[in-house]
Amino acid sequence: MAEDLIVQRPEGLYCPPGDFYIDPWRAVPRAVITHAHADHARRGHGHYLAHRDALGVLRARLGELSIDGLAYGETVEHRGVQISLHPAGHVLGSAQVRLAWRGQVWVASGDYFVSGVDHDTNTTCTPFEPVRCDCFITESTFGLPVYRWTPQAQVHAEIRQWWQDCAAQGETALLLGYSFGKAQRLLAGLAADGEPPGPIVVHPAVHSVCEAYRAAGVALPAYQVLPLPASPSARARKAATVVPPGAVAIAPPGVAESAWAAQLGPHQTAFASGWMRLRGARRRQGLDRGFVLSDHADWPGLVRAIGATGAERVIVTHGYEDTMVRWLGEQGLNAGRFHTEYGDERVEAEPA
Repeated sequence: MAEDLIVQRPEGLYCPPGDFYIDPWRAVPRAVITHAHADHARRGHGHYLAHRDALGVLRARLGELSIDGLAYGETVEHRGVQISLHPAGHVLGSAQVRLAWRGQVWVASGDYFVSGVDHDTNTTCTPFEPVRCDCFITESTFGLPVYRWTPQAQVHAEIRQWWQDCAAQGETALLLGYSFGKAQRLLAGLAADGEPPGPIVVHPAVHSVCEAYRAAGVALPAYQVLPLPASPSARARKAATVVPPGAVAIAPPGVAESAWAAQLGPHQTAFASGWMRLRGARRRQGLDRGFVLSDHADWPGLVRAIGATGAERVIVTHGYEDTMVRWLGEQGLNAGRFHTEYGDERVEAEPA
């Protein structure tokens, strides 16, 4: 029986013949990183390998690293294992990891977003490309049939209309989205029809990631960085002295009740996330609006991506694992699960 190319260890997903890990959650000598979100890219590894577009964000988040970058489709060999990275469509530099060894091909997807007939392409990163393999390791963050995304062009149009409605009421539109990936998709969407309908301000955490996107050649509209307040007394400052009238502000979710948000003056708050598909999610978080926009594949996207690999064996990680494993088994596939420490959009750490 052939040796598995990837197994689960306490440190993370391990490749025994290559003696390296993929997105390990404990410190290891060698790590291949699918993308720079905090749950997949952690400090303390001896050496990192990632897509070259992810290097700027990785260094910004983790500090100076011993790291090598690959282009999509470029192959390196380590201890006889051929390693290549392929687009995942999730965020800038996100990659699926393809391993080939002794006639076996395994692909670890990390997190991914699938464009298709029902979805526009995420213009802020390279679109997902299926990779043929014998075994596919898939996420299942939104692995329930209820999760079916509205075309994102429609969602962006709804966001722009909400922004204009806020401006007409003399309020700032505070749009919450994760600083890496989601914020850049929101910025691109605000300018999807040409010039944005008003001024844009962003949180400093969003700006630091946007710089990496622009360095990678991703076009984003102009914006003003609204700095963190110097002291709690800044809450009393009038919005007119800080934020242009009719502005939209883009910030990570943790700032909703912060001194930074108080600088906006009167404002409405919305959150862009796949979790807004759930009835009651907006109400529980005290939001004025919720927009269903995710950087992960929905149920049809997961099904389409898995089928496109041609894999007869599928291993499911973080999310609705039981549902996905059961469904895959019903389709005649050899399905199992890895219990990982990866998070999702609800738990990803974000600065306030």
